[in-house]
Amino acid sequence: MARWALLFGNFVIGCGVMVVGGTLNDLIASLKISVTQGGHLIAVAAVMMGVGAPLMAAAIGGMDRRRLLALTMLWYALGHALCAWAPDYDWLWPLRAVTVLSAAVFTPQAAATMGFMSTPAHRGRAITFVFMGWAVASVAGMPLTAWVGERLGWRVAMGAIAVASVISAAWVWKGLPKGIRPPAMSLRAWRKIFQSPLLLAVVVVTLFQSAGQYALLAYAAPYYKTDFGASPEEISLMFGFFGGFALLGNLVLNRVIDRTGPAQAVTTTLGLIVLSLLLWPLAPTLPWLAVVTLPWALSGFATNSGQQARLGGLSPRLAPALMSLNTSAIYLGHAVGASAGAWVLAHPEPGRTGYHNLHWVGVVLVGAAWAISAWAARQQVKADAAGLNPAD
Repeated sequence: MARWALLFGNFVIGCGVMVVGGTLNDLIASLKISVTQGGHLIAVAAVMMGVGAPLMAAAIGGMDRRRLLALTMLWYALGHALCAWAPDYDWLWPLRAVTVLSAAVFTPQAAATMGFMSTPAHRGRAITFVFMGWAVASVAGMPLTAWVGERLGWRVAMGAIAVASVISAAWVWKGLPKGIRPPAMSLRAWRKIFQSPLLLAVVVVTLFQSAGQYALLAYAAPYYKTDFGASPEEISLMFGFFGGFALLGNLVLNRVIDRTGPAQAVTTTLGLIVLSLLLWPLAPTLPWLAVVTLPWALSGFATNSGQQARLGGLSPRLAPALMSLNTSAIYLGHAVGASAGAWVLAHPEPGRTGYHNLHWVGVVLVGAAWAISAWAARQQVKADAAGLNPAD
């Protein structure tokens, strides 16, 4: 029951993180702000999550994880309820920034908790299972919030996240056993991480691939509407198509990751994302764009799951800190990607919207992640052959 409670928690977290992107069309119209300001709202929240993840990991120490994760979801509920009532943009962005600190805590600590409760032989599968909640969010949550945003408004979508967060808090409290207290991370342990080129390289892979993906994903809703004339239902369908195959990719990864190894799995998924982004300009219509995004959809969320398992396997005793740092890289990547996308949109070619150039940002950043991942995989093989621990 514990793993399902944590999976559902990640589902709610994922819906909440992605709700601004899904409802961006209504949000910018309702608050009378530009698409670029909407992108900045995403970026501010991402920075808070990115910076907050390692800081919160250091602060919570050996706190009981059942209590911690349940309280985290209650904070998420309160924050989204207040965001739903925000009168304008000046109120919304600080409320949003404080709310998403919950995501900075829940996602890495849920993964670390599951890894702590699992045997080494099944650790990779256990971690990717709870992280699958994010993929489920992309299947159901992202399309639903996009539809709700278009038909009922972004405030209703925020309110729905608040209700789901309360349910998640109750499930976590009931599903997790008492007394799960992974060892607190010392300054010496943090130093070991920052002194390890291999561990840092893997975290950098997460940062680059997250930024590359989010340069496009952050603006997908207005992109589909502006350049392809998509209706609310078509926008939801595109998100649902992407999310459905993202879930399938996670399910496949969950079954094979302990056999293939996380490093190989991640390097493969990154290559598939680059393939989609390179083929992006060849899609003249929305249905063809769906076909082009298929390799990306299968790989996008699987990459994040694989990275969590990769770090958990490289150094299990440093897992709580590594998961937090990796989550920080995911969210900081969102900020970098959203900001880079906003810059591209603010500097369009004459007579063009700027959306058609977003994929090139993704190609560069995800391509860099692929190269670094391949290098880190080779270094890991060498370390394993020499019997060295990456934290040594």
